[in-house]
Amino acid sequence: MTKPQINVTPLIDVLLVLLIIFMVVTPMKPSAFDAKIPTPPDQRSDVEPNIDTLIVVVHRDASMELNREKLAASVADPAPLVERLRTVFRLREENMAFVNKHDGSIPQIQRTVFIKAPKSLSYGSVAKIVDAVKMAGASPISLQIDDLD
Repeated sequence: MTKPQINVTPLIDVLLVLLIIFMVVTPMKPSAFDAKIPTPPDQRSDVEPNIDTLIVVVHRDASMELNREKLAASVADPAPLVERLRTVFRLREENMAFVNKHDGSIPQIQRTVFIKAPKSLSYGSVAKIVDAVKMAGASPISLQIDDLD
């Protein structure tokens, strides 16, 4: 009696048909993906910034500015920055400079602060500045980098 054997001819036929199908379909597959990159917005220098915007700029030498106002503050000693921000927030309260929200909530003082620091500044230095700005009562706080190059 002979041993039973598997007939592989139909299996090879199916594999060859699949191979032919894949060979025909492969050239129809798109070979490149065209991405549409948005154009950068026009940088207009004549646009005045919002007067309620507070931007803390940290320079490479660790000195700081608040809205182009030179401060005696530095990363090592941010106390003058904290005092200046507290003064700004107090003046806003006295002048009732509230944020107009249209959702019916209680109006609040604008306390948003942006921190703009160079990428070369260490993480610990930026964390110190964020803590100092929080101590002044700012909320929310946003981080910016000097350039994306």
